Amino acid sequence: MMNILLILILQLIYVPIYTLRIIFLVKQMKFTASILGFLEALIYVFGLSLIFSGDQSVIAMIVYALGFAIGIAMGGYIEEKLAIGYTKLAINLIHNNEKLISELRNAGFGVTVFVGEGKDSIRYQLEILTSRNREKELIETIKRFEPSAFIISYEPKQHIGGFLTKPIYDILKKKKI
Repeated sequence: MMNILLILILQLIYVPIYTLRIIFLVKQMKFTASILGFLEALIYVFGLSLIFSGDQSVIAMIVYALGFAIGIAMGGYIEEKLAIGYTKLAINLIHNNEKLISELRNAGFGVTVFVGEGKDSIRYQLEILTSRNREKELIETIKRFEPSAFIISYEPKQHIGGFLTKPIYDILKKKKI
């Protein structure tokens, strides 16, 4: 019975580490990913040795699979809370909503406005790049001012320059003086 509990605990540690390792690798954080990979391999080998040592219990294998499934959910939850990286939103509006644009800028979001031609009329598109941990706040603000806005959110691989990096450059300039 102790082995069964240990297998579950190991899976609940192993799988979130596995999930985070993949995410860090995709985000090109190779050093962090390699450290997590080491821990992942260590836990994986130890867990498998528990399952395949002695008589293979069906219950142990089921607990292993159950721990894997729960671990995936935990890894996703942890990644969502860490919110590493940036997100870019394209918001399509029927009308130019100056109140919304002003509110977003006052909240610290860099907003670029484009005017385009839609099927039936002129459309306005707001383009905003922000850190992922502010995405929910941004969408809630947009929905408060424009409930029928069409919003597309995606994660850019990289960005150079622009509104988000300006404060960093300002800090570096002050240190050089």
